[in-house]
Amino acid sequence: MLRVGLTGGIGSGKSTVAGRLAEHGAVLIDADRIAREVVAPGSDGLAEVVTAFGDSVLTPDGSLDRPTLAAIVFADDEARASLNAIVHPRIGARTAALTAAAAPDAVIVHDVPLLVENRLAPMYHLVIVVDAPIEQRVRRLVRDRGMNEADVLARIAAQADEPRRRAVADVWLDNGGTADQALAVADELWADRLVPFEANVRLRRMPDRGGPKLVPYDPGWPAAAVRLIARLRLAGAPRVDHIGSTSVPGLGAKDVIDLQVTVASLADADALAEPFARAGFVPQPHLTQDTPRASNPDPAQWRKRVAAAADPGRWCNVHIRVEGSAGWRAALLFRDWLRASPGPRAEYLAMKERAAAENATATIGDYAAAKEPWFHKAFSEMERWATDTDWQP
Repeated sequence: MLRVGLTGGIGSGKSTVAGRLAEHGAVLIDADRIAREVVAPGSDGLAEVVTAFGDSVLTPDGSLDRPTLAAIVFADDEARASLNAIVHPRIGARTAALTAAAAPDAVIVHDVPLLVENRLAPMYHLVIVVDAPIEQRVRRLVRDRGMNEADVLARIAAQADEPRRRAVADVWLDNGGTADQALAVADELWADRLVPFEANVRLRRMPDRGGPKLVPYDPGWPAAAVRLIARLRLAGAPRVDHIGSTSVPGLGAKDVIDLQVTVASLADADALAEPFARAGFVPQPHLTQDTPRASNPDPAQWRKRVAAAADPGRWCNVHIRVEGSAGWRAALLFRDWLRASPGPRAEYLAMKERAAAENATATIGDYAAAKEPWFHKAFSEMERWATDTDWQP
């Protein structure tokens, strides 16, 4: 089962994308619809709202007078908290029931307008944000819903802005063009990412990455790492660091985010295997050992556990190491040394480019082995740097 969060500002066309994914077979859970259902006429939710706020929040036909209730709660923090205490648990329970009822191989698309504002992104395997220019959103709402332009602008201003949405977006779907263009993107997203991602999560497998291919530094790597780290933390990781080449500004690398999870023991690492797998990070039981280095040749100091992201659109390796072990320390030291050392950083990039070119048709393992002579020299240099700078992990 794959959990996808779908969000976007008012007028962005999010519902169009949600409908298209549902046509493909996604199980669509609409947060707004559920919010209406839990306070529908005759519901215990509506009865509790009336008890808390009085009969004035009812229309003549006995349904909830939403504008009247909104005027009460948005001017009073305590009243808003009371309403949330009534509604949110019911929304959560209904959402959980719909999720539990879905098939084991379902792609669940949770349409949540306030996903960003309520900090819900780490709950999902993938977050899709639908966006369009503000001017276009205003025109759509005035034309299609008959809304007042000033009201539209006020609602847009009250929602999360573009930088906050981009920060949580694994997929940024630009709906500034025609509806057919947005639907074509949704079609491609379904076939190329969501369907294989679901299968990878369910079958506990990582996507095929092919051979070693270096790309220029991507300024989006740190933000992608932050999103992945949030999911691992929610799954139980006590500490997660962005390590490896993608954590070094300006350094070209394979388009693979490397993260390090710090644990107290390998038993703790093994206990994380199942929650990590449910979160979309699949255990790789054959990868349990780093190459021992001369600074500490004890193989036990280089043991680890590894998981790999099941997402075919965002490759990620998760190295789970014991705090204080040689492997744990080396991963942090190598990153910080490269960040602080332009000369070694340029030398490392040149070496990687040669190794990738020479092993273009080989495996990732062959590429890694080709880099070993350089690492043997580099570890001595970075240990001297650590001593000179009084570096601490």
